[in-house]
Amino acid sequence: MSGAMIFIKEDLLINDTQVQVLAGILNICALVGSLMAGRISDLIGRRYTIVLASIIFLIGSVLMGWSPGYAVLITGRCVAGIGVGFALLIAPVYSAEVSSAKSRGFLTSLPEWGIAIGILLGYISNVACAKLSLRLGWRLMLGIAAVPSLLLAIGILKMPESPRWLISQGKLGKAKRILFKVSNSPEEAEKRFQVPKKESGGKGVWKDLLLRPTPAVRRILVCAVGIHFFEHAVGIEAVVLYSPRIFKSAGVTDKHKLLLATVGVGLTKFTFIVLSTFLMDRVGRRRLLLTSFAGIIGALSLLGTCLTIVERHHGEKILWALGLSIASCYTFVAFFNIGVAPVTWVYSSEIFPLRLRAQGYSLGVAVNRLMNAMISMTFISLYKAITIGGAFFLFAGVSLAGWIFVYTLFPETKGRSLEEMEELFGGGNRKSDELEGRV
Repeated sequence: MSGAMIFIKEDLLINDTQVQVLAGILNICALVGSLMAGRISDLIGRRYTIVLASIIFLIGSVLMGWSPGYAVLITGRCVAGIGVGFALLIAPVYSAEVSSAKSRGFLTSLPEWGIAIGILLGYISNVACAKLSLRLGWRLMLGIAAVPSLLLAIGILKMPESPRWLISQGKLGKAKRILFKVSNSPEEAEKRFQVPKKESGGKGVWKDLLLRPTPAVRRILVCAVGIHFFEHAVGIEAVVLYSPRIFKSAGVTDKHKLLLATVGVGLTKFTFIVLSTFLMDRVGRRRLLLTSFAGIIGALSLLGTCLTIVERHHGEKILWALGLSIASCYTFVAFFNIGVAPVTWVYSSEIFPLRLRAQGYSLGVAVNRLMNAMISMTFISLYKAITIGGAFFLFAGVSLAGWIFVYTLFPETKGRSLEEMEELFGGGNRKSDELEGRV
């Protein structure tokens, strides 16, 4: 959508408000999808929920690729958004429940590889499709997403169902067979099998989450919802979705060069997502988050400074400020994807008790999509109101609040089994929790 919006605006003659709605409506609908997916995944299983997500997204992609006008385009974007909400909830939950404790950080962050590869391929397809006619180019950019959706719907059927979901449904024999296939040793499989057999998500889940949570569940909920809030409140969607406008504000005016610069964003994102997956189970979630937020604060402050300098020179091309703007933009993306991007999904998918996991995680994803939508649908208006440099200074301030939030509340979960999480969040202070996590 980042590159497509340049051509959609020209082809359909829409204004900036319509562009913002088009950019953000996917995430409003994803919010709805994520809230639906938690309960549905408890009813039909994690695997078939992924199939359903793929089918919904496929329909949305076809609608966007065919769209004769703005109304159909928005409809397709909404349908795709529901599929996104389903997928964002269920993929990390499925990965966490299949994985062993030693490799859970790596495996649960693999969905972020998919997102990073998808964004990079999206930027590359923008460059390739930009050479086509105005009417065909942007439609192909959006419609081509139907292909991986179809491949996922077919491929996931070859994967095993979540053993923890099977246990919650009383299908103990099948769960045990799968655990022996996905565990590192028979002893580990037996240990993972010894979880409460009736912890299914059903009646009373929302009451236990929101109305009468235990102190441990309350802290888990605050951490899960909070990290999803900060993931997008730091402004990453402004860079991913509106990077052509940011680079244009910095002094890049040629359309082809704008699209090539966005490919750099995609490459940076993919490179550091891959690096983070190998650090997750070595360095730990907490340390990666704190490092990530610190780097984001510095990068956003530099980006805001450079864009302010360029803006005050009223269109005059200042090469050093242009270079630093692009470099700080890439640095922001790098620090975001070394920690905040993958750890948000890993951390929030592993800390909830089994009985509350799907619905609790759905609340975090809903907040995630809400913040994503808010940034997507307000960024143009925001930078017109307080300048584009001022917008990134604001995001830097939010990032500082995120660093304080993590430092104050987050225990380390590296190496902990899913069954230990409630105990970890329920006892002791932050320092003792951190020490326990290291042990």
